[in-house]
Amino acid sequence: MSGTLVSFMAMAIGGRQLSGQLTTFQILFFRSIIGLLIVSFWLWRSSWQQIFTRHFKIHALRNIAHFGGQFGWFYGIAFIPLAEVFALEFTVPVWTAVLATVLLGEQITRARVTAITFGVMGVILILRPGIAVVNPASLAVLGSALGYALSHTLTRRLAQVDTPLTILFYMTLIQLPLGFVTSIFDWTTPSAAMLPWIIVVGVTALSGHYCMARALAMADAIVVVPMDFLR
Repeated sequence: MSGTLVSFMAMAIGGRQLSGQLTTFQILFFRSIIGLLIVSFWLWRSSWQQIFTRHFKIHALRNIAHFGGQFGWFYGIAFIPLAEVFALEFTVPVWTAVLATVLLGEQITRARVTAITFGVMGVILILRPGIAVVNPASLAVLGSALGYALSHTLTRRLAQVDTPLTILFYMTLIQLPLGFVTSIFDWTTPSAAMLPWIIVVGVTALSGHYCMARALAMADAIVVVPMDFLR
């Protein structure tokens, strides 16, 4: 999870820089291209056989939810301060706790409820006076939190049966055409100055989700996801 936190912080900064030239869908498109190239290389080094899965429908649902979450997140980064984006995004553990209980049968203990409560209190503290941040970008980030929660919950389920590389392969493979189709109608060719930031977003998105998949394979989603408050 430490690797996840560092990766997502770097990805937020990169996304902030790219939002000045590229649309949100273009950022998602380039992120998927770089991710697919890197994952394909590691699969070639290890084994392509691991991508064969009996759970493609779960992969598809996870990535549709994650694509929606990423769109709301990058959209919010372009219009509101990063601190507010992170604060709104930190409703994810609450949604994850609910979904993990319903979909995975995980138990909500008193200690876990306490940790989530303190996290939510931190969110409220950052968002004072609250009503001032209610705008389309803020609502988009709140929607992304729900998408991320469903994605994390399904990742926990997939991590029990598929390797992290398999999860990342289908993430980039499914989201690449989604990003391409949605960005082609408002295409802007990025300048050379944006190339390093595109690489940062592509690499950190991949490393962040790889570390997340490893963490979710070792512990309950209700335990892992609240660690994200450290960001």
